[in-house]
Amino acid sequence: MRILIMGGTRFIGVYLTQILVKQNHEVVLFNRGNNPPPVDNIEQIHGDRKSPEDLKAKLAGQDFDAIFDNNGRELSHTQPLAEMYKDKVQHFVYVSSAGVYLPTDQMPHREEDATDPKSRHKGKADTEAYFATSALPWTSIRPTYIYGPQNYNDLEAWFFDRIVRDRPIPIPGNGLHITQFGHVYDLAAAMAAVLGNETAKGKIYNISGDRYVTFTGLAKACAAAAGKSPDSLKFVYYDPKQFDFGKRKAFPIRLQHFFADIHQAKTDLDWQPQFDLVSGLKDSFTQDYLASKRHEAEIDFSLDDQILS
Repeated sequence: MRILIMGGTRFIGVYLTQILVKQNHEVVLFNRGNNPPPVDNIEQIHGDRKSPEDLKAKLAGQDFDAIFDNNGRELSHTQPLAEMYKDKVQHFVYVSSAGVYLPTDQMPHREEDATDPKSRHKGKADTEAYFATSALPWTSIRPTYIYGPQNYNDLEAWFFDRIVRDRPIPIPGNGLHITQFGHVYDLAAAMAAVLGNETAKGKIYNISGDRYVTFTGLAKACAAAAGKSPDSLKFVYYDPKQFDFGKRKAFPIRLQHFFADIHQAKTDLDWQPQFDLVSGLKDSFTQDYLASKRHEAEIDFSLDDQILS
């Protein structure tokens, strides 16, 4: 297949590009050109996807069998591209987020659950609603928290920063909130498995790891991945309502239960996560955290100190 990836040079796109090229697909990347491509000699088209005029000009005369939209946050980002190729592609795969779900007392989140109109991911839910009324052969992917090498969000690295420096780990609440992490390679593999799968068309899939974990358990898993004894960690539990952090985040994970059922993806896509939590975190720690020498960097612990004091 000739495949267009929107983005392709950061995190999810890096893994997806590598997988698709290894499968002998012809991959074209559309991005601003700010980062190097993950594969040598791959075709890139540089442009601004948020400008419909630039998008149409740069993609004029370009034909694709499938499109992966990795970085469309608003309907206005994706609709022009979808309209351009609605009668021309075999599959349009969109990366949404499990963050679209309305908080609920009954967990885990399932694909048919209600979405939150106040979610910061509302634009992704709007895009999925647009797909549902279109004739486009689409599939939407809803990851939970994504981790792994090249993660540009401070998730696992937040814990590693404290663990390698033997600092206390401040956790909001009592540490028993349950969350879910999925390795970026497993996410990209699931996305690639959508191609050529007629069952997947017109469907939404939760993608993540197949186990859930508490905040405290996540910190212990990070310690194990970093070669430290989980029993050596010192936890400080606190009430975030007692502090004024301004717009800064004192903890990288939302203070709520947040995990999703992934059995539908396993069934329809013949897909299975390859990384358990500790092995995935170890991959991130060795291949990224240590490799980038972040363990030697100066880290701002001022919010920690505010809590600890």
